[in-house]
Amino acid sequence: MSKWTVKLGAAELNDVLSDAFPSDARIDLVREVSPGRVRLVRPFHASMLRPGELISGPTLMNLADNAAYVLVMAHVGAELMAVTTSLTIQFLRGAKPGEIHAEAQLLTLGRRLAVCDVRLWTESPERLAAQATITYARAG
Repeated sequence: MSKWTVKLGAAELNDVLSDAFPSDARIDLVREVSPGRVRLVRPFHASMLRPGELISGPTLMNLADNAAYVLVMAHVGAELMAVTTSLTIQFLRGAKPGEIHAEAQLLTLGRRLAVCDVRLWTESPERLAAQATITYARAG
């Protein structure tokens, strides 16, 4: 049995994101939520590419940060004022054009801080493009 309890599911998290960031088009990034984990998928757009026809680093960092934010909210509720305090990312190989998948896992969840591991890929989970460790400070 997992020590994490899910408070918000994928549909609820997508609604929270849509309400909190109304200037963004509704994408429904969150695909799956389970205790201690979330999975997001960002649809491909040509604007994500850098020279060399690979997905840019800032695009990958953005999705990693979104995944950690959503992961925290999935387990504590719509705590919109949680903020990134640390994001360390390792780029492992070029991300080929395509949907970007992010799988985030809780490492710790405390009253003040949450630490998450995020893995990103476009081809397959066996061919990671990047891995990030992200810490969020919780509001209150």
